[in-house]
Amino acid sequence: MIYAAQNNISFGRVRNASGVFVKASLASVTAAATEAAMPDDFRVSITNAPGKNAYPIASFTWLLVPEVIQDKQKMGVITGFLRWMLGPGQKYTEALLYAPLPKPVVTKEEKAIAKIHSS
Repeated sequence: MIYAAQNNISFGRVRNASGVFVKASLASVTAAATEAAMPDDFRVSITNAPGKNAYPIASFTWLLVPEVIQDKQKMGVITGFLRWMLGPGQKYTEALLYAPLPKPVVTKEEKAIAKIHSS
């Protein structure tokens, strides 16, 4: 969707798991992320997520962050950036053609960030 939007390329609708033909949009990608059950270990695919408004060809952008970061300063910078991404940074998503994260996903991510520590 991002490439098509940036280059004024038309694109069609795709049938989702509910049998509804959905056009790719920021809202339909967020709907897919909302409908998918997010486990505590974050191992989830939102491809073909349930829900009549869910776009079926969607995915998260992943970051692999260690739970233990030896350098306390580095840990502070990383966790600060992650918190910014989930909080104030969400207001930039749409302008950059990224779908905003649903609140339940943000809440789970915040809990995971709270577990990051130095040894």
